Amino acid sequence: MNKIAQKMLHHKKGIVALFAVLAVLCALLSRRVKVDYNMMHYLPKDAPSTIALDVMEEEYSAKTANCRIMIEDAAIPEALALKKQLQQVPGVSEVMWLDDYANVYAPLETLDGDTVESWYKEGNVLFTCYVDEDDLYSHLMDIRAVVGEDAAMSGEAVNTGMATESTTRELKMVMAIALPLVFLILLLTTTSWFEPVLFMATIGVAIVLNMGTNLAFGTISFVTNAAGSVLQLAVSMDYSIFLLHSFSRFRASGMDVQDAMSHAVKDSFSSVTSSALTTVIGFAALILMRFRIGPDMGVVMAKAIVFSLLCVLVFLPCLAVLCYKLIDKTQHRSFIPTFRGFSYFVMKVKVPVLILFILLAVPSFVAKDRIDFAYGSSEIYGDASTQIGADAIRINEEFGRSNQIVCMVPRGDTAREKALSDAFKTIPEVTEVLSYTDTVGSSIPEEYVPKTQRELLISEHYTRMVISTSVGVDGEIPFAVATQLRETAQEYYPDAYLIAGEAVNTLDMRDTVTEDDIVVNGIAVGAIFLILLITFKSLSLPAILVFVIESAIWMNLAVPYLTGERLNYIAYLIINTVQLGATVDYAILFTNKYLENRRENSRWHAARITVRETVVSILTSGSILCIAGSMLGALSTNGVISQLGYLVGRGAVLSCCMVLFVLPTCLCLFDGLVQKTSLGLRFEKNY
Repeated sequence: MNKIAQKMLHHKKGIVALFAVLAVLCALLSRRVKVDYNMMHYLPKDAPSTIALDVMEEEYSAKTANCRIMIEDAAIPEALALKKQLQQVPGVSEVMWLDDYANVYAPLETLDGDTVESWYKEGNVLFTCYVDEDDLYSHLMDIRAVVGEDAAMSGEAVNTGMATESTTRELKMVMAIALPLVFLILLLTTTSWFEPVLFMATIGVAIVLNMGTNLAFGTISFVTNAAGSVLQLAVSMDYSIFLLHSFSRFRASGMDVQDAMSHAVKDSFSSVTSSALTTVIGFAALILMRFRIGPDMGVVMAKAIVFSLLCVLVFLPCLAVLCYKLIDKTQHRSFIPTFRGFSYFVMKVKVPVLILFILLAVPSFVAKDRIDFAYGSSEIYGDASTQIGADAIRINEEFGRSNQIVCMVPRGDTAREKALSDAFKTIPEVTEVLSYTDTVGSSIPEEYVPKTQRELLISEHYTRMVISTSVGVDGEIPFAVATQLRETAQEYYPDAYLIAGEAVNTLDMRDTVTEDDIVVNGIAVGAIFLILLITFKSLSLPAILVFVIESAIWMNLAVPYLTGERLNYIAYLIINTVQLGATVDYAILFTNKYLENRRENSRWHAARITVRETVVSILTSGSILCIAGSMLGALSTNGVISQLGYLVGRGAVLSCCMVLFVLPTCLCLFDGLVQKTSLGLRFEKNY
């Protein structure tokens, strides 16, 4: 490794120039990477609702509504005029209103009251329409220009389209605030004003390389796009710190700059690569998810850590050697205390902390499985703090929740179609069924039916029923209704029906991601346990380390249960693997130092020394991860990204506390077991 480092440093100018060129190229390529904001696109290809959507897209040109628009205080002529304007908006089709179901030119008192109030209530008008998914944000802005700022808009298209603009803007805000704070932390924890510049440049290049190479996938998910750069910055910054600290140590021993750096690369290679490997495993476990946001994020983030590792071991050594004079000229005194008093404090409170840990760990394990989960995109902007959430609340309060589900059955048997339609209507939550047999009747030849109605309801092989329900798309009641609709269709058309719609898609998402939970977490824990087993050549140490970090994860996930927060399951799944992979490094660092100190000291004394020696590194890495996650949580209006950010930030704090306060006691209590179950590990002072 030393010879490789020497050869690499011999070509340092060329290597730095190469990385600079690649960074510029990848920065340009990153602009061509598309971002998908629709979670439903990541359902497995074999999910029933996915199959139904694929068939419906092939069979029908007319689309089902994905947007609701409410206009307040509008007369019927004004509503009809607005409808015509909406039909002219590019990307907008299938605009539906009361006039599609009743004669609005007749006195309203003569019409069916329930039908009228579904579309026109106390002077408020409700339109439904389909908005093309291509260039959604632009189409929504065109709609807003027609209906005015006071109108309320909601639905899947609005959630997806507005996320496109807001996520990009908010991510820039996150980085604009997080980067200076991270830079400040690095200034305080180093002894050179210039070293933080090298750290930021190295990870910055790694981030840009990762973003540019995402073009190979064509499209990435909005979760990966929003959280990827922030997480890469947070979890891989300490690799650079390890290397430059080692470089400083070898220089202090009297070596010249190039020799010191080559020895630093060799010295830090093992710790940096093992640290990166556990993080890669954590992200790579997501690849096994059937819900494809997992593989999307897993591949991109595993690649991100590889790029960070490559930049730290190749780019940073060359850059640091070229800039060592600036490092020397910008030296400053250390701002970090010795933490001697803190290490004594940790040892003093070890018993009450251990008792508190035991009291919290078991209830947290139980609580994490009792969280009220959300599975789809309907509640990403679910509260009134955003315009999307406020608009949805206004529409739901005035017209009630509405959720359209489409059922397709083989065409030809009109009597059975009518029977199925009538059966759907008996379900209490079904407010309306729009079908060919209901609206046209079986006695009228198809050629006499208006083309728009034919295209909406019948195709070459199927007839379609549009079922409106009074419930939302996510939760036990919507899932129960979707299940009942499937069971009813199965009764009349055994294994020959297809059902699609946001509620059905979300139900399939729930079934998919809950199946993923056991597999993904099991693989992540098992793989990291195996790496620790190989690293420490011990059966007990991996169990202790994984248990300590897993306990921090349980406590982190218990918070939403205790606060009554509805947690998106995607954030839950991702944090399980991310927190384990990103923060188990703290436990590895601490344990390595403890074993080193334990060879010459008693167990409690070794633990105290280790706390003092590792606290700066652990707090530096943990605080960066906490700041990055917390900024993502605080500034993102996207519910999934915001929740994931808060989980990451809180998880970093809990993992740091567990490693600094609980792990020392665990290592001391199981000192004898560790010796008996570890290969070649024996301590002289067994007390």
